[in-house]
Formats: sequence, C-alpha cells, structure tokens
Amino acid sequence: MGNARIHPILKEVAGIFNRAGKQVFLVGGAVRDIVRGKKAHDWDLATDARPEEVIALFKKVIPTGIKHGTVTILYKGNSLEVTTFRTESDYRDGRRPGRVEYAAAIEEDLSRRDFTMNAMALELPGGRLADPFGGAEDIKRGIIRCVGRAEERFDEDGLRPLRALRFAAQLGFTLDGAILEAIPGALGTTAKVSPERVRDELDKILTSPKPSAAFLPMEKTGLLALLLPDLAACRGVEQKGYHRFDVLDHSLLACDYAAAHGFPLHVILAALLHDIGKPRTRDLKEGVWTFHNHERESARLARNILTSFRYPNAVTGATVHLIEEHMFFYEDAWTDAAVRRFIIRVGEENLHDLYALRRCDTYGTAGVAPSPTLLLPLMRRVEAALAQSRAFSLKDLAVSGKDLMAIGVTPGPGMGTILNELLETVVDDPALNRKEALLEIAANYARTHGLTGPPA
Repeated sequence: MGNARIHPILKEVAGIFNRAGKQVFLVGGAVRDIVRGKKAHDWDLATDARPEEVIALFKKVIPTGIKHGTVTILYKGNSLEVTTFRTESDYRDGRRPGRVEYAAAIEEDLSRRDFTMNAMALELPGGRLADPFGGAEDIKRGIIRCVGRAEERFDEDGLRPLRALRFAAQLGFTLDGAILEAIPGALGTTAKVSPERVRDELDKILTSPKPSAAFLPMEKTGLLALLLPDLAACRGVEQKGYHRFDVLDHSLLACDYAAAHGFPLHVILAALLHDIGKPRTRDLKEGVWTFHNHERESARLARNILTSFRYPNAVTGATVHLIEEHMFFYEDAWTDAAVRRFIIRVGEENLHDLYALRRCDTYGTAGVAPSPTLLLPLMRRVEAALAQSRAFSLKDLAVSGKDLMAIGVTPGPGMGTILNELLETVVDDPALNRKEALLEIAANYARTHGLTGPPA
C-alpha cells in the first residue's frame, strides 16, 4: 500500500504518535474499503500507546470507552476512535469480554477481530499492510471467512452471524461453509443480543443491493425464525392463482426491488412485511386460498416487530400505514369524490411511497419488472384532483370553528361533527368550499340537530 492511499490528516496524526515513539495503524472497515479499491470513510486507529498516553498527546480527547482502552481524538474537525492494542477473553453475555488485556503487537490485536477481511491494518504513515489471516486474498476471492474457528467467534458475540450475512448482502461476497455450519449452534448467543444492535444490522441488510442474499441464508440457518418468526412462517404459504411464489419468496422479491431502486427505509420495510399476516388469515374456499383482511393483520404484526426492535415512531408509523393501505384497487369507475377520499385516506404526503410499494408488490408476484404505465390512470386522476381542490382536511375548509360560533353554533363535540360534515360536503363538491355556502349548510345542520345557541 502506497502513501497515495493515506489521507493527509491520518499522516499528521500518525506523525504525532511516531514522534512520541508510538506505533499507530488504521484498522477496521476503512482498511477493508481501501483494499477493495473503495474510498475509506470512518477512521478507526489502533496503537501501542495506552489511553492516558493518547490523552497526553492530543488537545481534545474524549474517553468514550476508556475501560476497554478506547478514546476518541478530535483533530481538525475529524473524529478518530483510537484503541490500544488488546486481546479479549471470557465472554459471558454474548457480546462483552469479561477480560481485556493490552497487547504488544498489532497482530495480537487483529486476532480478536471477527472476519479476515476486517482483521487487516495499515501502518501509518507509510501504509504497510498487516494481514496475518489472509484478509486481502479473501477479499480478492470474494469470500467471508472468520478469524480462526467460526464457533468461537460467534460465541464471543452473538451479532457476528448476522453481520456475516449482512456483509454478504452488502458486498456480494460468498459465505465460507464454516460460517453457515456454525450459525445454528450460535442461535442461543444471538438471542441475547440487544434489539437495537439487531435493528442496526437489519437496516444495513435492507439497504444493501440485494437483501435476499442475507435473508435466504438466515432462513436456512435458523436466524430468520429466531429474529423474524412471522416472516419465516410465510415459507410454504402458497397463493396460486394470484402469485407465482409462496408468501416468503414474494416478500423477499418485493424487498429486493425496493432496495435496488433506492426507496426509503420505511418503503423497504413495508415491502418486506406487507404480507406477513397471510399465514394467519388464509382460508381455503372452493380450492383457492384467500387472505381476507390480511393487510390489517400484517400491519398489526409489523407494528409489533418494529416496536420490538426499537424503530423510531416515525419509521414504524409510516411503514404500518403503507401496509394498511397497500390493497387499494383502482377502477376507472371511481368518481372524482372517490379519488379525493383515496387521497385523504392515504395522505397526500404518502402517495408516492404507496405507488412505490405497489410496484414492489407487483414485481414480487412473478419476478418481472412492472410496466412503466402501472398506476398511471390513478396517478393522473389524483393529480387532477389535487389541481382542482386543496380541501382534504378540516384546516383546508373556508370556515373555522370561530365562524361557526359567530352564527350561533354551540362549542363542543357538535361543532366537530358539523365541521366533519362540511368536509364531506366539500369532498363531494369542491366548488362548495366557499364561506357563505358552508355557513348556510352549517346553520341548517345546527338547527336540525339542536346545536345552536345565542350568536357569539
């Protein structure tokens, strides 16, 4: 590795270490990216300097994980995580080592890493590659292999099996056979991993070029049944007559399509989970499987799943809403009012995401790209409706609660009822969204239902 690959900031930082007689190496994903010919992003460093020595060398240092030998240097607008060479042992909770000892050489430090492609280091500032486990060759071959025995690495951290599959999906690499053989025996350790750590890996899988490259081996090794049992239960749930594939393959195809097209995370999640309610709702009628109201059950299960993995409320809400609405069926016979009610139910801000989900769903039926004209008639009707009227909520009405009070409508639940009636009126005929017309309708409704009092 030549100097041209080393960023000037890293050279400056290395100079400070070197002048103090200390070694420093670039480690982790940045080295993997450089070896792959990609641009390195996050900079993690390993050094033979103790944490207190690093703190003494730099003006701004945060003791982020000083118990385990890690501090963070803030240098010229850059954040660099620095860890003293160390070895780890006595893992008790499927993640944290019970014993951490400082090591003398980078090779000892690299021996505690998970995969060979992550167990390389670039000596700074010169760029000499330390690669004691053949990581560069494994990258060249496109294979993911553990450092040492896979069973031992997975016993140390239960997230590592999922990380292996995530890297396979992200990089398009093949999994070493020893990894696949070791995963079933590590499920008990994986079960101890925090929901947040699992969620972060799932997000990386979902936004990889082909998520199914991880989900299919997850299924074969038992990880899918452990982490997403309702999705795993979709295997073998046939839906002939409507789809070419069973529910699981259909869902994975839909998810792959969403990821490949760079759709937002909540759309990708909806594509993966939109049919998970089918195993619980299927019914055989006249030789044909039906899945009545499966979208409601799918939305319920999806909410439970996303909540259990501690997804942000906004992501959970957006995903569940798309799943609830994904079974819409448009016909040219829809009235203009029906189109406006569709907009209100879905939400104008969610329309394009719902269209995207329908494209994913359509792709998943046969693995064939949907026609560019899919949904075009509906989209044109929606655009026309939006151009004609902007009255899709109470705040869009030409009157307010104050206006109703001015004509004698009593404040309270009855006023809300009147406003909702006015919205329904305007949805049916946008031309009536005029103050005079709405006040006349409101006054008649209030008199008929005894909702008037003395004018304000």
